[in-house]
Amino acid sequence: QVQLVESGGGLVQAGGSLRLSCAASGLTFSSYIMGWFRQAPGKERELVSNIWSNGITTYYAFSVKGRFTISRDNAKNTVSLQVNSLKPDDTAVYYCAARRAGATTYTYWGQGTQVTVSS
Repeated sequence: QVQLVESGGGLVQAGGSLRLSCAASGLTFSSYIMGWFRQAPGKERELVSNIWSNGITTYYAFSVKGRFTISRDNAKNTVSLQVNSLKPDDTAVYYCAARRAGATTYTYWGQGTQVTVSS
């Protein structure tokens, strides 16, 4: 059974930082592209960042580029998202997700972790 478990969310003031982590189990982690999504109230879920199995190829949404950094540890089956210079607009539930290379959709999802940024 595949499980993705996020942690690290919380309440932070604007300009602050958090480190979100996702622990994966039940899948061949190194075979999956890992992504971080977020969904704010009343808004659609959006892809924030992803990282390919090589740990080098990454993508960032324009709104977070330069502020967020994604990384993965294939030996520990974890993917992290360092979020810096947080803004109130970053307030959302952040989800970890996994998809195989070549797949068009993410197959596995975590339960989410809340990030709230106060102004």
